[in-house]
Amino acid sequence: MTNTAQFETQTKTLIDDLKSVCANAGLGNDGNEFKIITQVFLYKFLNDKYVYELKQIDPALAAAEDFDVALNELSDDDLELLTMQISQDTAVFAPKNLLSRLFENQNKDNFATIFDETFLAVASANNDIFSVLTQGGEKVVLFEAISKYVTDNRDAFCKAIVNKLVAFSFEHIFTQKFDFFAGIFEYLIKDYNTNSGGKYAEYFTPHAVAKIMAACLVTDANVDNVTCYDPSAGSGTLLMNIAHAIGEDKCTIYSQDISQKSSGLLRLNLILNNLVHSIHNIIQGNTILHPYHKQENGQLEQFDYIVSNPPFKLDFSDYSADLDSKANKERFFAGIPNIPKTKKESMAIYLLFIQHIMHSLSAKGKAAIVVPTGFITAQSGIDKKIRQKLVESKMLAGVVSMPSNIFATTGTNVSILFLDKTNTEDVVLIDASNLGTKVKEGKNQKTVLSDAEEQQIIDVFNAKEVKDDFSVVVSYDDIKAKNYSLSAGQYFEVKIEYVDITEEEFTAKMKGFESNLEGLFAESKSLEKEIQLNLKSLKYD
Repeated sequence: MTNTAQFETQTKTLIDDLKSVCANAGLGNDGNEFKIITQVFLYKFLNDKYVYELKQIDPALAAAEDFDVALNELSDDDLELLTMQISQDTAVFAPKNLLSRLFENQNKDNFATIFDETFLAVASANNDIFSVLTQGGEKVVLFEAISKYVTDNRDAFCKAIVNKLVAFSFEHIFTQKFDFFAGIFEYLIKDYNTNSGGKYAEYFTPHAVAKIMAACLVTDANVDNVTCYDPSAGSGTLLMNIAHAIGEDKCTIYSQDISQKSSGLLRLNLILNNLVHSIHNIIQGNTILHPYHKQENGQLEQFDYIVSNPPFKLDFSDYSADLDSKANKERFFAGIPNIPKTKKESMAIYLLFIQHIMHSLSAKGKAAIVVPTGFITAQSGIDKKIRQKLVESKMLAGVVSMPSNIFATTGTNVSILFLDKTNTEDVVLIDASNLGTKVKEGKNQKTVLSDAEEQQIIDVFNAKEVKDDFSVVVSYDDIKAKNYSLSAGQYFEVKIEYVDITEEEFTAKMKGFESNLEGLFAESKSLEKEIQLNLKSLKYD
């Protein structure tokens, strides 16, 4: 194995070991296990990052036989000077809060209290940069008291956690980038990031979808100093992909999501992917009811790139009436879905997200939104009004209709809707529904695209290439003529194959048809007589 592959295996082993400690404490598959695992993992990552940074700045610390002894020998002023030089995306640790100090103290009485106080102290020291905001202005800090989730033998539990952490080091992998940490992040939260009926998109957007969205949005290698936004961010899969396509140092991330769990996961994702500078833009709150990101004049903030996999159906009847206001008239131009008498959970909230995104695009803005495929052909209602606005405003780039079951967690067919405020010309429509290979994922069936198939979609979309039974390029006028349908299949040419034959062959074929018809007619008459005889026989019987 390569070094990277070895580190990945070792990191996953660490995660498994931490889960084993939780299971032994009776927390396996417990809702609180998620909080423990993610916070402990993050503490270890930040601890090692701080140590790594100090060693990069001070060669004497790097060369020291015992790092902790060398660190303790520094004066407070020298340590403060070193700390001032570390990168802004590195959390600051007082020496007493380092993992090595916890390891030294593990046999002390009430070790769980020492453990918790360490976590809380690190959170407090890094509050300004690493806290997530709620829409009400409250700060959600990095860490909380971990041992409170354990009902018995708390000291032993915390000691077991510390011993798992000290046996591993992140220091060799801080040079790795997105691709490495994307896999680690997914493995870390794979048991916790499910769509369990909670609000908004807490589940993964498949990598194929995220990759296609990013690659079709970011086509200019010279993009710099841009803003990226997701109004239903979940754990941040889409944001991480687009930030990586642009360059983590060339963009600033903004997000909002109603889920506290999702906001915590997104913060973790940003830390792993060198996007700490954007943490203060993560907002926990209801985007549709209380959009947080606004300009000084009170208008919604506008962004250069927007990505979203919004919830499709959700009961928002509790605040539906509040949305029908003068302030929202422009934002929800096509209307607000009615409250059904039954099945309120089927309210099409994604229609509000699409409108919100359209309203949040900058003058040069681009967006990619996952929508149910039914949206692209609906013949009336809010769906059609939105498509009509996209066409009339000339802000549509194209649509990619994905294969069924691209999401293992839902049977809904999905398409990716691409917007581009600068696209005044042709629109590309792709029908990728026949691509992919079906595989079983647990109890569900999932369609998986190969790398070549993903690249085919990206290349055809970006080149606006026409391919038989796969893609078409249409004008805005063409779309109007088709009642604003965005389904590629409705624009494919109907092919009629012609075969040249001689006059004699034509005459022979026609005679053959006539002969067959005469035979069928004769058979029909014979059957009719037989039926009539049978009816007479039944009548006299």
